[in-house]
Amino acid sequence: MVAAPDSVPTLALPQAEGGLRMPRLGLGTWPMSGAECRRAVESALGLGYRHIDTAAMYGNEAEIGAAIADSGLPREEIFLATKVWYDQLTPASIRAACEASLRRLRLAHVDLFLIHWPHPAMDLAAALGALRRLKEDGLARATGVCNFPPGLLRRALEIEPEAVSCLQVEYHFHLSQDRLLEITRPRGIPLTAYAPVAKGAAERDPVMRRIAQKHGATPSQVALAWLLGQDLVAAIPKAASVSHQRANLAALGLRLDAEDLAAIAALPKDRRLVDPGFVPDWQA
Repeated sequence: MVAAPDSVPTLALPQAEGGLRMPRLGLGTWPMSGAECRRAVESALGLGYRHIDTAAMYGNEAEIGAAIADSGLPREEIFLATKVWYDQLTPASIRAACEASLRRLRLAHVDLFLIHWPHPAMDLAAALGALRRLKEDGLARATGVCNFPPGLLRRALEIEPEAVSCLQVEYHFHLSQDRLLEITRPRGIPLTAYAPVAKGAAERDPVMRRIAQKHGATPSQVALAWLLGQDLVAAIPKAASVSHQRANLAALGLRLDAEDLAAIAALPKDRRLVDPGFVPDWQA
């Protein structure tokens, strides 16, 4: 059985205020809500998690804010990321959304404020400029984007590189993000993987099960270890129970060998699981 390390390693966020670093393993909170969400955040913080990911659309910021307030942890020890929804991407709406999130979270600033999804009609330069001003005004220590395809990400970095300190996208053993990593890695930009265990598909995949048995681990731990072993990749698995939270932390101590990596590389890499009707053209 793999054991969790004493602390969670971190990644530097470029263009962030004050040398900000993001823990490589965080707690994803979608679709938790209400008391379940508050309990999950409380237990995660108690176990040593210091990276909590949420969004205005999740409807759980108030519960997360209450859990952080009750934790007794110094604010500077917690990395909190939240997001603005894709229909609020005018500069005024981005500012209002950030301020509303801060009120619900009971915080003076967030560590990372992200555009949740791109909107085809958005003024990209204006939206990115609004993110930069959130940093300048102390409401966010770093900003970034989620679910941007390669072409749009390149445009964003050409227009306002200081606004993009992190990219968050779906990434797991069944979905390649090599095109995005080719953009982010040379710039030192971390890529945060959501749905990192493919919504439980790791537990059913025979290759992942075989690797897990070899290491005395679970298939989900193998999926997380595969991601966390990559340069400049973080992961935010959702975990409501203490047992799953402990298991995810322990994945940080799992080392896959060359045979394991080759077996995972041979798996299909085109199985996107998060595909709502307003998604961008992923091939763009």
